[in-house]
Amino acid sequence: MAYDETLAHRVREALAGQSGLTERKMFGGIAFMLSGNMCCGILKDGLLVRVGPEKYDAALANPQAHIMDFTGRPMKNIVLIDSEGVSTDEGLNAWLRQGVDFAASLPAK
Repeated sequence: MAYDETLAHRVREALAGQSGLTERKMFGGIAFMLSGNMCCGILKDGLLVRVGPEKYDAALANPQAHIMDFTGRPMKNIVLIDSEGVSTDEGLNAWLRQGVDFAASLPAK
């Protein structure tokens, strides 16, 4: 299993009302796109959240957030949230809001 299907289902449900939502295989997992811009994704059992460069350091201050580095170079826009950080709907929704807010700030592709 390349990504947690249960977490993917929870993300789909949480993002169901978002306009322009699509899914794409990415990073060996799945990415959720809003109007062509990635907002979040799932890699194994973790949630990737595209928070943007301005909120990157603040996101990493959360103990459940980690540097996204699977290629040897950290991605300065995306944090990896461990399974504990998304174990509740409240935790998942808080992280998803950050990804949605950043994706919504970008022009549609």
